[in-house]
Amino acid sequence: MKPLRLVPRDTAVPFVKHRLLAFAFSAALVLGSIAAVLGIGLNFGIDFKGGTLIEVRTSEPANIGQMRSDLNGLDLGEISLQEFGSERDVLIRIQRQEGEEAEQIKAIEVVRNTLPADVEFRRTEFVGPTVGQELIEAGILAVGLALLSILIYIWFRFEWQFGVGAIVALSHDIISTLGLFAIIQHEFNLATVAAVLTIAGYSINDTVVVYDRVRENLRRYKTMPLAELFNISVNDTLSRTTMTSLTTLLALFAIYFFGGAVLADFALAMIWGIVVGTYSSIFIAVPLLLYTGLRRGDDDTGDESMLPEYERTVKNGS
Repeated sequence: MKPLRLVPRDTAVPFVKHRLLAFAFSAALVLGSIAAVLGIGLNFGIDFKGGTLIEVRTSEPANIGQMRSDLNGLDLGEISLQEFGSERDVLIRIQRQEGEEAEQIKAIEVVRNTLPADVEFRRTEFVGPTVGQELIEAGILAVGLALLSILIYIWFRFEWQFGVGAIVALSHDIISTLGLFAIIQHEFNLATVAAVLTIAGYSINDTVVVYDRVRENLRRYKTMPLAELFNISVNDTLSRTTMTSLTTLLALFAIYFFGGAVLADFALAMIWGIVVGTYSSIFIAVPLLLYTGLRRGDDDTGDESMLPEYERTVKNGS
């Protein structure tokens, strides 16, 4: 039985030919995302804004759906519930109430009176805005260090030109994800930060696969125009790219629609990141190499006459 190929073997799409259009679209997307983050702002969750954490234990396996329905009707703002440890243990997060400590205590009493009498309140903690600010700074630091580490890795594995292209594409993916959350005003919390870091890892893996083929072809075809060589490299890896992205998206859509409210924002960030990361690997990371003074390898291991017919017909797109 032949293996499944979503993309025909003789595909010869001139991706690089449309690089200026892709650059213009990406620039508009990034600038619009920055404007949304600065103008509208992110809807920070309790992890960043501060609030109250209540740990409870129920006598029977907790009915999270019913508890969430009861507490959401209390007009206390954002409330999230999460099982942890066992199916009887539930962590309740309530957003910080307007006012001083008395208002926070009042919110806890309202929750206590709403839940069944057999619910045991095991721990109550208040997360102040100072802790939230520290988490914001830690999240920014984590993303920044991830990008720096990726740049160093690509630099050592390939050349600095590849590192520049990879970081520009990654920054494009992360900024556009932040812009999406600013526009739709979904909660931005620690789970979303984890999604952003996961997007960076997925996107760079996709980019490295294409870059590997580019490097191989640079050493193999010494006289072929770079734009044509890049087109061939992207088309060679297109089947793998689309297959990986599609299978990942199938799992993420299942999580988004059936994983519950706790995982919905994480899955949404990942879905957007997979789509825009695949796009940037093809239309941003590779075409940018045309403007970085990329050099060919020193060892000649082949020539253009070894190309299949369909590859020889790919135009350089310049």
